[in-house]
Amino acid sequence: MHGTAQPEPGEIAVVRRLPGGFALWLGLALSLLASLPALVAWAPQMTDYPSHLAGYKIAVDYGLDPFLTRYFTFRWEWTGNLGAELLMVPLSAVFGVEAAGRIVVALIPALTGLAIMAVSMALYRRVGVGAILALCTIWSPSLLMGFLNWSLSLALALLALALWIVMEGKAWRPVVFVLVGFVVWLSHVSGWGVMGVLVFGYEWSRRRSWKDWRPFLAPWPMIFPLLPMLLGLGSNDKVSYGSWVMQYKWGILYKAMRSNIYWLDVTSLCAVLAVLALALLLRRFDARMGWAALLLLVLTLVVPRQIFGGDYADYRLSTTALMVACLAVDLATPVWALALASALFLTRTGVTTVAWHRDAQEARDLIAALDHVPEGARVATAVAIPRSQWKFGPFEHFGSYAVVRRSAMENSNFALPDVHMLSMRDSDYRFADPTQRILYSGGQQIDLRKFRPANHADFLWFIGTVEPVALPDGAHVIYSTEHSFLARLANPVDGG
Repeated sequence: MHGTAQPEPGEIAVVRRLPGGFALWLGLALSLLASLPALVAWAPQMTDYPSHLAGYKIAVDYGLDPFLTRYFTFRWEWTGNLGAELLMVPLSAVFGVEAAGRIVVALIPALTGLAIMAVSMALYRRVGVGAILALCTIWSPSLLMGFLNWSLSLALALLALALWIVMEGKAWRPVVFVLVGFVVWLSHVSGWGVMGVLVFGYEWSRRRSWKDWRPFLAPWPMIFPLLPMLLGLGSNDKVSYGSWVMQYKWGILYKAMRSNIYWLDVTSLCAVLAVLALALLLRRFDARMGWAALLLLVLTLVVPRQIFGGDYADYRLSTTALMVACLAVDLATPVWALALASALFLTRTGVTTVAWHRDAQEARDLIAALDHVPEGARVATAVAIPRSQWKFGPFEHFGSYAVVRRSAMENSNFALPDVHMLSMRDSDYRFADPTQRILYSGGQQIDLRKFRPANHADFLWFIGTVEPVALPDGAHVIYSTEHSFLARLANPVDGG
């Protein structure tokens, strides 16, 4: 890794007027184009999105909607996982919950792209092939799964790094970053951690010797969110590496660009790694981002899978390490190189856009089942998920639309005490994520007579490409599509 010539003390490390170069305008245009999937689909086709939307619905209508208040409990907590929730409060008041959720989803990839451009301009005063390649990581597994707070916090962390560089030498930079630290932490605690790694890596590359201790103190203005964490405000201290740790860790590395098509995602990863290897070979790998990328890679390997009640804490970092490594690439940028990097971004974004449009059309058929569900009903959703599936399934939490549109009690929501602000009022039985999931292997039969959530519901909503061999006794199908059906249960629970 090499260092780039540093500005004289007090000199701003980025030009005051953005140049109108081709690469910059290309990067800005591609950044905005990153939101295309959310613009063509009537609803975001992220795995977790419907359950997040249900959470937003309950947050803004809790105490006003009698059914939601009857079935759920909700308590606002100042915790490091509130990014989208805080945006949804004003947006839903103006646009409604579903439109506001779509706005938030469209905002995040565009903001991430613009943040990548900001970091590139702050570091190099130009946009290069590395920044365009970094755009290819925006639609990461984390974003496709629907980790909205994390994804928003990552965009904010990148913007914070750009601001840190721009404010070089300013006496009031520490004051500004006390506030910035809390803003990023409120969005998501992991994004706050990434911000600290980015700033540390930047400062470490500028050290005068290995004994220079100043890089360790440089991020001190961002440390104050530790106070509410130490006080235990809204935190969960459960951590787990899960099972088959080595196989799992290898999986999250080679799946760092997993999206829709196996061969395209693996080829994309190989192409990006080839460029990174070339930059290292030619000594055109900027240490100011390179050290942070290395630290994020190490953290991917050592961080537990589950932290603070959240899953895939390490998987989020694998693609982030790749993104930051791309920003360290300081190669010459001929037009053909920019064109190739842009083509990779456009191909990947285009595939996601087509997939979202197709899945959204099927989602229209699925959601029509709710026309047969009365307000305040109790719905047990069963989703059949093949174990070998590469693509992130958009319908694993689709049942949560019963909460959004029918104020129903439904079992795919993120509603666990001490983990989420939302929980089920009746805790006598488990009726939340992941009870809706039925994982199956090839040739395995699905018998819904054994589906426990159906014992506490009025309706059974099945979604999957395989047909169950049996339904609960007395169940009667009242609506069906090619890949789903809604059944009225024979013995609804009291009050159904």
